[in-house]
Amino acid sequence: MDIILKEDIQNLGHKDDIVSVKDGYARNYLIPKGMAIIATKIARKNHEEILKQRSHKIEKMRENATEIAAKLEKLDTLRVGAKTSSTGKIFGSINTIMLSEALKAEGFDIDRKNITIKEDSVKELGTYNANIKLFKDIKVDISFEVISE
Repeated sequence: MDIILKEDIQNLGHKDDIVSVKDGYARNYLIPKGMAIIATKIARKNHEEILKQRSHKIEKMRENATEIAAKLEKLDTLRVGAKTSSTGKIFGSINTIMLSEALKAEGFDIDRKNITIKEDSVKELGTYNANIKLFKDIKVDISFEVISE
């Protein structure tokens, strides 16, 4: 079944994409939750008209994301402070909220939902990598160092 997505869904597509999914997934999950609509002829025509009107706005967003990506690539290493024991183990773990706050301190306002830490869990001091999604196809890899406070 072809559907039009109303919001970004991880591993499926971005908002306003037309994708094919199994009938049950569309009828029982996506459509009742308001995440998608069935892509009928009328819905496709409306969708095309909306995309034409939004194209200018989307280009601006892409340009802004490209500028931020260039600035993030110039960023050397992000430092994230954490309370540690005498052996170097962190009390708790480093998560995307802490990375978002550290980026905000550097002047980048990035939502935590757009940050993915590549390692399973960060529980020790050291250098790690994270992926930041700025736009549909614009992603930046950054390295961050966990230091003791």
